[in-house]
Amino acid sequence: MKYPYRRACFSTLTAVLLLSPSCFPLDTHLSEEAVREAYFLGQHHDKSVTDFLARYIKLLPVPETGPQIASVAFYTPYALLVLSSNERSFGYSAQQAELDHRGKDESVKIVIQIQLTPDYGPTTAVPTSPRSGAPVGFKLRPSDFWKDFQVQVLNKDKTVTPLDFTGEPTYACDENGGCSLTGAILRLEFRAEKFTSDDVTVQVTPPDYDPIAVEFDLSTLR
Repeated sequence: MKYPYRRACFSTLTAVLLLSPSCFPLDTHLSEEAVREAYFLGQHHDKSVTDFLARYIKLLPVPETGPQIASVAFYTPYALLVLSSNERSFGYSAQQAELDHRGKDESVKIVIQIQLTPDYGPTTAVPTSPRSGAPVGFKLRPSDFWKDFQVQVLNKDKTVTPLDFTGEPTYACDENGGCSLTGAILRLEFRAEKFTSDDVTVQVTPPDYDPIAVEFDLSTLR
């Protein structure tokens, strides 16, 4: 009577082990070997790093109307280690990279770049008077205009809530010191374990315009 029970237990355990990888498409516990690999790749400081990270970034064209969602990047825990290593050079070792990573929860970061366009520029039109036919004036677009953009991240059919969501304006400055608003960069951080499916959709909705959806297949990313 014990043998069928043992076989049943073994079958259940095997099923769990086989299903576990598909439940967690992202590596939420990078090994020391993976950390070292990411460190050495980031230390190249050449085209190999650019080519590797290009897989994690989707570039979008300029729309006919409205602001441009210029790019959306989805950085896995491994890609974030490559970026961290690439940003450091002299005096930063593989051993230090391992120590910096040890004991930390794995996270995912999504970076969205917004560019202003001729149709959605650094100034906005405002009436100079409530009277009909009054001339139109202009005012500078506020630097925190990005707060009016809605961002939703879907993992298959489930909405994933970020741990942190920040933004900052971008500017272009001339040789005389004058600067004009050019766009904004949005940064969202998530727990890596929240992504349980390979299918990720990042949807950005500008005010008064249709949403822009960008899809990522996590099975193609490390």
